[in-house]
Amino acid sequence: MAPDLLGCLLVRRDGRKLRWGVIVETEAYCQSEPACHGHRRRSPGNATLFGEPGRFYVYTSYGVHHCCNVVTDRPGWASGVLLRALDLPLAVEHGRQAAGPGLLCRCLGIDRSFDGQAVSDSTAGLWLMGRPPAVAAAMASGALNLRRGQRIGISRGQELAWRWYLGASRGISRRIPGDQRPQPAHCWSSRQLLES
Repeated sequence: MAPDLLGCLLVRRDGRKLRWGVIVETEAYCQSEPACHGHRRRSPGNATLFGEPGRFYVYTSYGVHHCCNVVTDRPGWASGVLLRALDLPLAVEHGRQAAGPGLLCRCLGIDRSFDGQAVSDSTAGLWLMGRPPAVAAAMASGALNLRRGQRIGISRGQELAWRWYLGASRGISRRIPGDQRPQPAHCWSSRQLLES
C-alpha cells in the first residue's frame, strides 16, 4: 500500500484556505515488526492503528511533532503507512518545506484532531485524492524514478526496505545512499500540475 500512495494528493482545508501537496515519500509499518506503534499492545494512543483501514492515524512524536499515517490492512491488526514527505506546488526550493513527517504536518496544519478521520471525508478538513492523470502517466513511464530503501528515524526494524519515494522530486527527507538529489532544472515538481 505504501508505494500506492505515492503521487496521490493530501489536501487540507482550514476555513477558506486550501493547501495541498503530492505525496512523494512513504514508509510502511506492521504489527509483526518492532518499529510499529502497535507491536507490543493496543493502547488508547494507538487504537486508531488497530481500527478500520482508510483512516488517518495521527500521533505526536517526542511530544513535539505530529506525524500522519494512513491505516491499512484489516481491523484488529496494527498496520499503516507513514506519510513522510510532500511536494508542495507553491513551495520555495522545489518542495523542501514538507520534507519529513513533522514538517509535512506543520505545513498543512495537521494535528491529533484528525486522528481516526476517514481519508475520503473531504468535509472534515483533511483528505486524500487519487493521483492526477499527469502524475499517474509520469509514474507509469518511470519518469518519476520510484525508489525503495530502508526506513529511517527508527531504532529497530531499520533493515526492512519498507520506504518508497519519487526520486525525481527534491522534496524527499533523506535519499538512499548513492541517489543524488536532482538539480532544480531537472527535477519534477507538483508546480507542474498548476501549469498544465
